Amino acid sequence: MVGVTVFLVLLLFAVQLAMNLYTTSVLTSVTFDAARKVAGAQRTSTTQAEADARALLGGFDDGTLRFDWGGNADVVTLQVTARRPTPLLRNVPFPFATVERTVRVRRERPQ
Repeated sequence: MVGVTVFLVLLLFAVQLAMNLYTTSVLTSVTFDAARKVAGAQRTSTTQAEADARALLGGFDDGTLRFDWGGNADVVTLQVTARRPTPLLRNVPFPFATVERTVRVRRERPQ
């Protein structure tokens, strides 16, 4: 009986770790894509890039998803903060429940 309990606890930990790694990777990718669209030669607006990113991050958008745009004439900076969606044990506070990513992309200048 103890062996089954240890196995289930380790399985729960492994699933939680895999979900955290996956969600961090997805958030990083979408953040980079949004900043790249704004910095690209077509100059997508920040509101359009943010709307596209929010559409891709549907599970994250529970009111905690925040986009902070910045930068200057040469660089686009985007900082995204989100709470990881946790379908299992929603009321239990897990460490690293909030993920924050900052991406800096140089603006493209057509020659």
